[in-house]
Amino acid sequence: MSRQFTLRGGDMHAEISERAAALRVLRHGGRDLVTGWPAGGPIPHYSGTLLAPWPNRAGGARYAFGGRTHRLPVNEESLGHALHGLVAEAGWRAVEWLSVEDEHGFVRLAHTITPSPGYPFTIALRVLYSLTSDGLTTTLTAENAGDEAAPYGCGAHPWLLAGDSVEEYELRVPARRVLLTDDLLLPRSLEDVSGTPYDFRTPRAVGGTAVDHAFTGLVADADGLVRVRVSGPDGGVELRWDAAALPWVQVCTGTGLGHRGLAVEPMTCPPDAFNSGTGLIVLQPGGKVETSWTIAPC
Repeated sequence: MSRQFTLRGGDMHAEISERAAALRVLRHGGRDLVTGWPAGGPIPHYSGTLLAPWPNRAGGARYAFGGRTHRLPVNEESLGHALHGLVAEAGWRAVEWLSVEDEHGFVRLAHTITPSPGYPFTIALRVLYSLTSDGLTTTLTAENAGDEAAPYGCGAHPWLLAGDSVEEYELRVPARRVLLTDDLLLPRSLEDVSGTPYDFRTPRAVGGTAVDHAFTGLVADADGLVRVRVSGPDGGVELRWDAAALPWVQVCTGTGLGHRGLAVEPMTCPPDAFNSGTGLIVLQPGGKVETSWTIAPC
């Protein structure tokens, strides 16, 4: 079994696993804020994992970069895609851990993506989980440790909890545009949310609306942070971040999955960015990129 690290901050409690460097448990008082899973796994539907070196899908599990065509392993068999990167099941290593009684705590984990079929690049990843009474902040840093430019994108995959039934959740997504997809869940067109079932700029009940879409055109609050919020019978929870670093968010109601919670996945780029180039980060040798997000009760 992978090592687990417990963090506490006021009424907040988090448990981080070396497996996938995943957020396994996050509670406020006695209330779960995210969908958890047993310490021995398995990890259901990417709950709490990090998504790198790409989030979402690489269509057809292939892409062109640097004058070469690369073929990735298919892990979404039904659609033939490469889903959610290379680290969601990886073994990470804790390199630093501190817990100050019940005031605050943090753990830093490391993993290096080494050249593999379809991704012949070396990316050193570090993730810092920091917990205080105000919430859990995750900071993911990627550095190109190789000798050639590398394509890169990242995201997170928590399932936020506000009760047993997502249909009862009230959802706020401050986004002006939604990415519509084809039958293979690949990008088809970027549309204004106005007049679509996906306009959650004003909080409203999810009801029977099935959502599994990427949003952009994110509108920040006065403090410069974007907030996606869900509230329900058990209370409210928000995920907040700087849209300059993470200008996209995938929202998934999990319709038909039989999984608790609603996935909110801030991302550096949209689905299939390895092929479209939209939002794709090209990391030069020695180059770094850092992203951060916070989950908190509200």
